[in-house]
Amino acid sequence: MTPAPRRRLSERTIARLPVYQRIVDEWMHEGRTRVDSVSLAERAGVTATTVRRDLAGLGTLGTRGSGYDVVPLREALAEALGQDRSCEVIVLGAGNLGRALVNSASFLPQGAVLLGIYDQDDAVVGTEVGSHRVTSVAGGIPHADVAVLCVPASAAQAVADECVEVGIRALLNFAPRVLTVPPGTVVHDVDLSIALQVLLYRLHHGGGFWGDLWRASLDEAPPRVSAPEDPSCAVGRTRP
Repeated sequence: MTPAPRRRLSERTIARLPVYQRIVDEWMHEGRTRVDSVSLAERAGVTATTVRRDLAGLGTLGTRGSGYDVVPLREALAEALGQDRSCEVIVLGAGNLGRALVNSASFLPQGAVLLGIYDQDDAVVGTEVGSHRVTSVAGGIPHADVAVLCVPASAAQAVADECVEVGIRALLNFAPRVLTVPPGTVVHDVDLSIALQVLLYRLHHGGGFWGDLWRASLDEAPPRVSAPEDPSCAVGRTRP
């Protein structure tokens, strides 16, 4: 099938594509050959209209009334996410977080290759993390496509500046600090404390069944609350 010309995807759509991909991967593993927007929407926690609009941005994939072929859909998602191209990644910081990421089997997406993990602490330089030996950054940060910053907040901006100087244009920042980078450099912040705060807000102020249950537990005469029909959508995921 010849794909239709793609339109520029919104940030929200881009954030949902990996969720769709993960669901499609699970269904492929189960042997499913076709999926529909309603089933995909239920699993992803969005509406079927949102799914159809998001996937329409990838080209002509589905057929009205019959859904999507799983394999072409999986391929289109992988291509949209850049997984059909190679990507060199370095991890800066070999503390608990950096080591955990490198040891995680799900850390790198398809097409990404970890070049190494780097640190300035002599106590960890030379130690093994998975199949990688921690390398000193005394000689400078090496060039890569993406740098993952697992450094303290106090060092994050200086490390980001060094990354920019060696031509790294994509930073995945786990440090709890807002980075200043020049135009042309992309930063994605992953702040676990902020994520937890957002989750707690949704729990207290409109997080579905469990949010209602929490608020009810604070009342003197809690109202009767019924469980949702689909427990998988009750709690535990911030919907895109």
